[in-house]
Amino acid sequence: MTKYFRSNVDAMASYIPGEQPGRGTQIIKLNSNENPYPPSPAALAVLRNIDGEWLRRYPEPFAEEFRQAASKVLGIPSDWIIVGNGSDELLSVVIRACVAPGRKVVYPMPTYVLYETLSKMQAAEIIEIAYSEDYSLPLEELAAANGCVTFIASPNSPSGHLVSTDDLRKLASQLSGVLVIDEAYIDFTQENALTLVKEYENVIVIRTLSKGYSLAGLRLGFGVANPKLLQGLFKVKDSYNIDAIACAVGTAAINDQAYKNACVTKIKASRTKLATDLKQLGFHIWDSQTNFLLTQPREGNAEYLYQKLKERGILIRYFKQPGLDDKLRITVGTDEQNQALVEALIYLLGSGDKRIRDS
Repeated sequence: MTKYFRSNVDAMASYIPGEQPGRGTQIIKLNSNENPYPPSPAALAVLRNIDGEWLRRYPEPFAEEFRQAASKVLGIPSDWIIVGNGSDELLSVVIRACVAPGRKVVYPMPTYVLYETLSKMQAAEIIEIAYSEDYSLPLEELAAANGCVTFIASPNSPSGHLVSTDDLRKLASQLSGVLVIDEAYIDFTQENALTLVKEYENVIVIRTLSKGYSLAGLRLGFGVANPKLLQGLFKVKDSYNIDAIACAVGTAAINDQAYKNACVTKIKASRTKLATDLKQLGFHIWDSQTNFLLTQPREGNAEYLYQKLKERGILIRYFKQPGLDDKLRITVGTDEQNQALVEALIYLLGSGDKRIRDS
């Protein structure tokens, strides 16, 4: 039979995203870490007033309008910013620019599984270094591996923990390759690593508008790095990778920091309450600096609960892989969605805990 694909592509598994039910489906979706609140009214107003001329012409190749807006919000020069079709595209751009077959890509595990998928596309040598049970960064092992690209998600998924800027600084100082700090969930925590891009030429911080800004469907992300690093990345990005609509809507959204921050405040409060309710049901909960919780059911029946909740119209995330197959990742929804989840769990666990039902 004819072989169409490179041997490494034939051998690799596809990335499997969270289930996406059809539009209009009556389901509580807590499996993909989407923001439960609508986007900024300012962003929606831009969308309602799209000029047909924007669609007739090619967009600005570097999404300059968005770069200027992000520059003002972050206090970073606009030429230190690269914009992508979601932060996933920027992860791919880094891999394409820096990784050749046999070169090392390094990251701690468990983490975002797309790092593995992208690395296998390039036939990279993948070095996965296990996190300890307390999710402290395996700093010495990561530095010793000295990959051409090292990925650190902070806050991390699926654990929800934040890696300290001090640890990231120590790691950056010891690497000769590129350190990618993936800050997809940074809006839900206080500390960030943005200062490191000014200290180290080999560091890129990558962010997204999917989480804090409620724009997962728009596909817009951006990276911040020294222009010396960005000049190589620009060579391999698609010519017009950001469409005109995404640029305009994303610009309005990032300019509306007050709205984004108000939504984040509600999510953080809901996160605290949901964690408390799940603990009362006997779940072990890892501290989270994100819009989701990593949880471990007391009975060790994670897959059972995932399936039964799905049957009841509630989607959460289950990872059938070592170290995670006894755990569930649950997106923080609205208080009403979270309460529906808790009540379903009470029923499934056969608990009559009145404290939960009355809370």
